[in-house]
Amino acid sequence: MISSIVITYNEEKNIGECLGSLKWTDEIIVVDSDSSDRTVEIAAEFTGKILKSGNGSYGEKKNIGMKSAVGDWILWIDADERISDELKDEILQITDNTENDTDAFFINRRSFFISKFIRHSGWYPDYTLRLFKKSAGIKFDDSKVHEKAIYTGKTGKLKYEILHYTDPDFEHYIEKMNNYTSLSAEDLRNRQKSASIFDIIFRPAFTFFKMYFLKLGFLDGYMGLVLSALSGIHSMAKYSKLYLLNKNSQS
Repeated sequence: MISSIVITYNEEKNIGECLGSLKWTDEIIVVDSDSSDRTVEIAAEFTGKILKSGNGSYGEKKNIGMKSAVGDWILWIDADERISDELKDEILQITDNTENDTDAFFINRRSFFISKFIRHSGWYPDYTLRLFKKSAGIKFDDSKVHEKAIYTGKTGKLKYEILHYTDPDFEHYIEKMNNYTSLSAEDLRNRQKSASIFDIIFRPAFTFFKMYFLKLGFLDGYMGLVLSALSGIHSMAKYSKLYLLNKNSQS
């Protein structure tokens, strides 16, 4: 039995297609952070198991969903992701195999950025832990963003990919960047990290250089250039916010 988990906040544009790609799982759990749009209404068309999580970290929300899951296997995806038919068949083949001794599986993501799927730039390949046995006791840490799974045991990788429709337009990227850089800066401050002029000036420049040249972002064409440049700005915003947080706390 497979329990699928999706974390949501104002995802009315994505949640229908996301949950539609999970209809084959035995249980769908939506953990919602007080959405103010039609997210919950649309989700209710696919599942009656909609949990309220408040404004905790992403890891806390995933842990809430896992505690409620009744399946032997847990599959989690984001609201802007889709499970392809090929990946569905591969997952079912694995979970139906009673002799399988692997506790958790990493699944690659192929991300769509504004007008195309990115195949380089450090965005691909992008393996993340998404399918695991509930008995493995996997938990997520309490980072405000980019939470990590805490686990031990045997892991494997799946062949087919999650389709990740991450940023449909520039406006969405900028809005998400503003939110994520604020959360990342708070995480760094909580870990007693500081930001210097070096971080604010040279980290963004290196981020662009790494993504566009070392990670072959130029092979992604115009979108590779845009993504590399915006990622540099993301880095600058994160460390600038960290600098200001520390400065304000000292004063």
